[in-house]
Amino acid sequence: MDLRMDQPGDHLFVRAISERGIRVIDDWYHGPLLISADKLITEWTVPSFEHLSETQLEPIFALQPEVVLIGTGARQRFLPAGLMVAFFDRGIGTETMTTHAACRTFNILVAENRRVVAALMPLND
Repeated sequence: MDLRMDQPGDHLFVRAISERGIRVIDDWYHGPLLISADKLITEWTVPSFEHLSETQLEPIFALQPEVVLIGTGARQRFLPAGLMVAFFDRGIGTETMTTHAACRTFNILVAENRRVVAALMPLND
């Protein structure tokens, strides 16, 4: 699914997502990743959504977002209550959705100059 053909500004954005991976600007990535307006973290070591822990959220918190979009793969899943509390305690809003939806929403929010981070699982997760 192509999301945007032209670069919308001077920030990172997701151009496409498919079984092949997630395309950020012109490069394809195959594993979980974190993306903000100016930072792409491809070494986010999360084996799967089910194995997400508070320790693995630390790179997200370090980016100091106001909202975090969690792309859960091809199907929507929800965070355990303990992980939701970790966001709440830091005053960070969070939404879980499919990775397709998270990519689309990220592009919109980053274009609005929001401090957003997308934590994206590949579709095959």
